[in-house]
Amino acid sequence: MKLYYSPGACSLAPHIVAREAGIPLDLEKVDLGAHKLADGSNYYDVNPRGYVPAIRIKDSEPVLTEANVVVQYLADQKPDSNLMPKAGTPERYQAQQWLAFVATELHKNFSWLWHKETAAETKATVKAKLNTRFAELDKHFKTNDYLLGKTFSAADAYAFTIVNWVNFLGMNLKSFPSLQAFMDRVAARPKVQEALKAEGLIAA
Repeated sequence: MKLYYSPGACSLAPHIVAREAGIPLDLEKVDLGAHKLADGSNYYDVNPRGYVPAIRIKDSEPVLTEANVVVQYLADQKPDSNLMPKAGTPERYQAQQWLAFVATELHKNFSWLWHKETAAETKATVKAKLNTRFAELDKHFKTNDYLLGKTFSAADAYAFTIVNWVNFLGMNLKSFPSLQAFMDRVAARPKVQEALKAEGLIAA
């Protein structure tokens, strides 16, 4: 199984989930600026949308994309890892609800801030909206270690990956100590450390 990734991008979420679940992955780095792979080939030939993550499960099948879907797929390959609750349970829908929240309320809003052409007024509006969502998460983490309570899940890997973008975009979590504590808690997990080191985000 091959994961197409870019260091620190949303592809970090499935990378973390795979390591937490004990699923071996071949890592294929993508230059998102040029949309090229290391061998110079065109990444659009892999994923016509041009972004990561993408996972190639079998050469004969299309790649699987969209971070919130890819993390579920990987977690379901190792159900004993408890990274996603069992299908059909209330807990499963809670996890999917959090994944959708991260995808639409955090990931999608953050995406505006990466583009230089985004107007300053738009960026200010987006940051205000993100801070509202951070406040919601901060309240949640005052009484919960993770999104599902006491158990780390694929949703946490996705949330950690996206919220971590504050460090690249001139933002911080000083006003949200419980959310920062969650970020520190996830970052300290051995398998998360492995993923961060493998992507060159922290020193090996």
